[in-house]
Amino acid sequence: MLGRTANGLFWMFRYLERAENTARLLDAGLRMSLTRGTDYAEEEWASVISTIGQKANYEAKHDSYDGMTAWNFVLREKSNPTNVREMFEAVRTNARLARTTISSDVWEAVNESWMRLDELLSRPVGRGAIGDVVGTIRRAGMRVHGALDGSMLRSEAFHFARAGTFAERAESTARILDMKYYLLLPSLSYVGSSLDSGQWDQVLRSVAGAQSYSWLNAGQIDARGIVEFLVLDDRFPRSLAFCRTALRDNLAALARLHGQEGSSNELMRAADMHISDITVDQILEQGLHEFLTDFMARNAAIALAIAEDYRFQS
Repeated sequence: MLGRTANGLFWMFRYLERAENTARLLDAGLRMSLTRGTDYAEEEWASVISTIGQKANYEAKHDSYDGMTAWNFVLREKSNPTNVREMFEAVRTNARLARTTISSDVWEAVNESWMRLDELLSRPVGRGAIGDVVGTIRRAGMRVHGALDGSMLRSEAFHFARAGTFAERAESTARILDMKYYLLLPSLSYVGSSLDSGQWDQVLRSVAGAQSYSWLNAGQIDARGIVEFLVLDDRFPRSLAFCRTALRDNLAALARLHGQEGSSNELMRAADMHISDITVDQILEQGLHEFLTDFMARNAAIALAIAEDYRFQS
């Protein structure tokens, strides 16, 4: 496979995952803003903008964090280089680049989802439409992933797509947990205390984990339990442990197909050992922010090594 085709597959699914994760973050922010007072709603939308890393860009153009301004900035505003419309356009562009390696079902899922989203985001999204837009983005992600899983050979193309998915998913979960934990928990003395359960429920909803966490913990929400669930529980498909294992397995499959390992496999083993041998108490003792910063740095290094190993620019 040509390096530029592998690059297209890898980034097609990174952008797809990023768009879906952003939609979930918006959905959680919308829920919280509707159930709290006006002052709190502004604080919540500011948190959403900070989590996607666009606080400076937003504040350069907007004076307040009202909901409609915030979600249009995230979804379609050109001053935001990471807006969802451009993300999904990048999904389609990369799908076209890798068209000969993906199934017709995957292409149709991408193309039809893009046409629908392009129509919805061609104009400002009002209060009556935001729920439909967020739902459409989430369903688009699930549809494309379903088509990939149900119609693709377990070949190079499949494993590059999955590697992109789990590299991005791990980054998203770590970033959301780091930002929200920092805002919600000013001191380690609060770990295990009775904090605002609505806020922690919002953290779980941001990563599609509220229902799964509730099933496993009988609805008992506490900061320590949520950290353990989102970092170490390998049963949850958006936890850091699950993503790291899935990324390792797909990189191992690529190495077998190519007949040799690369630096990405080496970095993967080191990262895998780091998370498999740690407990939640050790994470909290060393500092969650420090742990997550290290995790994201390792994740970025692995992604860069994948591009170098498989000559993405060739």
